[in-house]
Amino acid sequence: MNYIISILKRILFSGFLLYGYNLFAYQFNMIIPINFINLFVIALFGAPGLFALAVLKIFI
Repeated sequence: MNYIISILKRILFSGFLLYGYNLFAYQFNMIIPINFINLFVIALFGAPGLFALAVLKIFI
């Protein structure tokens, strides 16, 4: 049960982190959509995952 709560906390924190990034990145038209795949990447890798998604957004 504690493991499930830990995973849900990481996903919720990832959502807030991605939302905060999108508030800042809106000015530069670099928004990363909030969906399950992006939340999973950020929950799994943390801030480096967000950085990787931002770099992918630049090149794609």
